[in-house]
Amino acid sequence: MPRLRQVARREAGILATRLYDLLFPGRDPVAEPGTSTGTPGNWWTVFALVPDCLQHAVDGFRFYRDPARKLDPALRELAQTRAGFARGSQFVFSQHCKAARSVGLAEDKIAALPSWQLSDAYSPLERAVLAYTDALVLEGGRVQDAVFEALQRSLSDEEILELTYITALYDMHAVMSRALRLEYDDIAERILEIPAPAGAGQDAMGVVDTTREQ
Repeated sequence: MPRLRQVARREAGILATRLYDLLFPGRDPVAEPGTSTGTPGNWWTVFALVPDCLQHAVDGFRFYRDPARKLDPALRELAQTRAGFARGSQFVFSQHCKAARSVGLAEDKIAALPSWQLSDAYSPLERAVLAYTDALVLEGGRVQDAVFEALQRSLSDEEILELTYITALYDMHAVMSRALRLEYDDIAERILEIPAPAGAGQDAMGVVDTTREQ
């Protein structure tokens, strides 16, 4: 379950109600969850807690899907999907694998995203986009000059700004989904201490240390 309260249909504001009608027709998405793509749908019901936050997020979706964008949608989705994987968001990665197909990204390119560095499936520009995405997400924006220059050989300044903004936006969505345990990111912490067997020593390396030659 999400870590925050979900907004039922009867409590929803104007925008949330309109979205519920589109995504959950005839249902209260809290009582009867589930979207047509198979997600629980609780991203929408949690963001509905703050109507202008929901509006801001929806405006972001409209921004990157606007036909006025100069950036190739396939490059956009390549970056968004890789951002989800790099940030460890099952939700963002899974949803944007589907979105990548919808804009014509080849199946071998989608499959290779987790280890793109070893794949021959990508063009030089696509590799530059993926390297830039990793620099944004994994390096906090520390982009090497060679990576940026590779982008500039094929993309305009306007396209690079759009790529940067959209990728960073989806890094944010990935972080928020994990923090609030939304959708497919409702995953319990897996890095825990595993108890030792009863009667075992508490310091395994202490045993190893005793083997040192005197």
